[in-house]
Amino acid sequence: MFVDRARITIRSGKGGNGAVTFRREAFVPEGGPDGGDGGKGGDVIFRADENMRTLLDFRYRKKYEAEDGQDGMKKKRYGRNGEDLIIKVPVGTMVIDEESGKIMMDLTEHGQSFVAAKGGKGGKGNMKFATSTRQAPNFAEAGGFAKERNVILEMKLIADVGLVGFPNVGKSSLLSMATSAKPKIANYHFTTIEPNLGVVSIYDSSFVMADIAGIIEGANEGAGLGHYFLKHIERTRVLIHIVDVSGSEGRDPKEDFDKINAELAQYSEKLLKKPQIVAANKIDILGCSDDLEDLEICEEYIEFREYVEDKGFKVMPMSAAAGTGVKELIEEAYKALLEAEADLSDEDEEYEYFDFESDDFDPDYRKVFAEFDGESYSIYGTQLEKIFNSTNFNDFGSRRYLFRYIENSGIYDTLKEMGMEEGDTIKLFGMEFEYYEDEYSFFED
Repeated sequence: MFVDRARITIRSGKGGNGAVTFRREAFVPEGGPDGGDGGKGGDVIFRADENMRTLLDFRYRKKYEAEDGQDGMKKKRYGRNGEDLIIKVPVGTMVIDEESGKIMMDLTEHGQSFVAAKGGKGGKGNMKFATSTRQAPNFAEAGGFAKERNVILEMKLIADVGLVGFPNVGKSSLLSMATSAKPKIANYHFTTIEPNLGVVSIYDSSFVMADIAGIIEGANEGAGLGHYFLKHIERTRVLIHIVDVSGSEGRDPKEDFDKINAELAQYSEKLLKKPQIVAANKIDILGCSDDLEDLEICEEYIEFREYVEDKGFKVMPMSAAAGTGVKELIEEAYKALLEAEADLSDEDEEYEYFDFESDDFDPDYRKVFAEFDGESYSIYGTQLEKIFNSTNFNDFGSRRYLFRYIENSGIYDTLKEMGMEEGDTIKLFGMEFEYYEDEYSFFED
């Protein structure tokens, strides 16, 4: 099964907490604090792997978590860093942040990788807080927070040449004749229900050809199967537009040509800027001649060729089923591919990329915020939560540091403006205390 889009949740590792320990050994006077630092949490890393062909694995597993950092230990031992989580995806996968809709990275080469969620920093042990006036700190720093986000994985096939056209015009037949690929071929619409890839060997070189599943009129709005796979055409350098010039499906070849190009343009104007070769297929059932040199006597082919060439496209006659004209078409595609590779101006994507620098920097990190739910007041903040998690409520110095941080934040003035009075309840991360002007009484919820 070909799966080219998936939604998953990733979570980096939480940093390990610093340890609160004291040296207790015989014949070692005044051992002092010896709590080690916590380890760093593991990162979540995406890596492109050419051995993967689909996003099928992500349909069944939705959450990916890196390892948390280990807590610090006594005797100044540091906690072990959490292992990074490496998520392998197919080459050509875009990783998109769901919340912002911005692209985090476009993985277009084997081995290319990036960190999508950084692990939290390890907290400092109590030995790091010892000073000349505070020789026995009974508190340590909590580990940094894990980072969790939802991401969209969207795969776009990477092929040099893409085959486009209505269903049953001969795309799969051409792919089977030009490559070793074995696509399903039958005389009914939507024989191909997922893209197929094949490698074309020519001269001393080769290129990748992709058969894009049948596109019909209205595909960009969701009709048929084309709307699932139109995005795969964006990766190609050259397009071969196959048209059933015999009209065996009861359609006008000229109208088919215009309708497919209209669908490409409505999806993205860039697609029409790609080199496009028009393959006039099924000349063997026109009833004129199977010989390419004798096609000049075939009015239907000449009329179609002149119509298309007037629009600036080159027409190549062929019969994919019989193998007639396939070699010439492949040579023309290879020539166009070499010219396209020399001019990479069309590769400048206008994507909006995720700003990792801004994501790492939180301007509100040290701010304290307040809310009122009609009964009680709540205060919260990122740095406040970290200090709260680091607080030893059995130690006066540690508690005083927390409460002084709250007071210095100016949040009490904000609470008073919101209507808080003496005796009202303030909630702080699962703890409740009553507010008084001169003193505060605390008790756990």
